[in-house]
Amino acid sequence: MREGHTREAAARGKYAVLFRHLCALEASRWRTTFADIERLLGFALPHSARVHRQWWANQTNGGHSHALAWQAAGWRTSRVDLLAESLIFERLATAPSEGRDRRVLAIEKIFPPHDFGSWPEGFLASRGQLYGDEGR
Repeated sequence: MREGHTREAAARGKYAVLFRHLCALEASRWRTTFADIERLLGFALPHSARVHRQWWANQTNGGHSHALAWQAAGWRTSRVDLLAESLIFERLATAPSEGRDRRVLAIEKIFPPHDFGSWPEGFLASRGQLYGDEGR
């Protein structure tokens, strides 16, 4: 159930074109450039994708829509080269889907469930108190 919701979110998100492209690839590795990804998406990657390696990180808890796109499709990033603006996408585990051999990692491996609990009983705080911007 959770996996279906996550894949559905990836299929409708800002990076849905990347999600669908990776789902359709037959290869187990895709060497690509930032420019290739931008052509595929139809828009420029954010500046942070070019200057922060962390933008390309394979996140395991929550994460960003771009990472969700490749991870929900069953891929991970590797060999990110910010100077050459290139990287490699690698398939993860194998799972059949829609009569074809698709490699999809279970969503619990990508985004493990986590119970954050509730506020302590009697805890009362305003947004301003929590973030230090009270009265602004």
